[in-house]
Amino acid sequence: MGAADVIPGVSGGTMALILGIYSRLIHAIKSVDMKAIKDFFTLKFPRFFIRTHWRFLISVLSGIAMAFIFFTKIVPLPKLMYIYPEPIYGLFFGLILGSIYLLLKNIKAFGWRHFVFLLIGIVIGYWVVTLVPTNTPDNYAFIFFSGAVAICAMILPGISGSFLLLILRKYTFILNQFGKIGGPETVSAAVILLVFILGMITGIGLFSRLLSWFLDRWHGFTLSVLVGFLIGSLYVIWPFQIRKYTETVRTKIVSVQSSQVQALKKHPENTMRQEYERLGDIVDPGAPAAQQRIQLQTVKKKLIHSKPFWPQLSNLKNDQRLTNGESSFYWALFSMIGGLVLVAFIEWVATKYQ
Repeated sequence: MGAADVIPGVSGGTMALILGIYSRLIHAIKSVDMKAIKDFFTLKFPRFFIRTHWRFLISVLSGIAMAFIFFTKIVPLPKLMYIYPEPIYGLFFGLILGSIYLLLKNIKAFGWRHFVFLLIGIVIGYWVVTLVPTNTPDNYAFIFFSGAVAICAMILPGISGSFLLLILRKYTFILNQFGKIGGPETVSAAVILLVFILGMITGIGLFSRLLSWFLDRWHGFTLSVLVGFLIGSLYVIWPFQIRKYTETVRTKIVSVQSSQVQALKKHPENTMRQEYERLGDIVDPGAPAAQQRIQLQTVKKKLIHSKPFWPQLSNLKNDQRLTNGESSFYWALFSMIGGLVLVAFIEWVATKYQ
């Protein structure tokens, strides 16, 4: 789940569904209710542990945390998917495609009503992943709403929470608040982040209960809708895409004599990378040259829109839309097959230990 959350456009809920732990995950989140929270803060720990699925939640959360560390620090997956998008997205396309087959196979007595719910899920999933960013207010009510929507999306298969924040024009806004902590706007930034976190807590608390209610009463129909979300998301997971990115810029003021500034003056970083540093304007041009300060900007690119295409099979070497030419096409196919094989292995493991 953590590895999926690192990839733009892929949600942890997708992997939870593939791994066969989705229903258990929703019920585990639901178990952390107001009574359990009250028991925790009143130091009634035995009762808290009885009420909650704490072993399962610790296992999942620790796995997500380790994946985040591994795929951002050791194997920088976001950078790799920017440099080699076709193989990375090809792997997830294969995973999702294989899991769709397995999940549909496991719906008992699949009939025309299940098919209708499947179509509803496909339409909703496709509609969400093809939305375009829109202007939204910055008041506390909408920030609260954005937090609730983002966290709900993270546990829905096929829908990325960070992607919806981009649609709501709050991805950059929330990230910028973290950058303000420690500066003159610390209080206002902290309040905004608190409101956003409260929205997330409220959203996941209410939405997990709603989902668990549907799964308990109409498991087959609910699963059909969730699989529909997966099918709808294939539009943006298809490895051959013309992708559009937005830039998030974090600025800090440093001395023009600093080693970073001198290094960037001699060797500017490649602006085609997903993340790079660049020099901005001198903030005090009237000061003596040795005492001047300059803007040091860290630029991060975030995917906001993509349009799929089919490669020119008869002329792959000259297809400029492929990131690394002909090799991108064959690596994408290899990754898709690898994803399908991995799904088969996951099913074998899940069946063995179920």
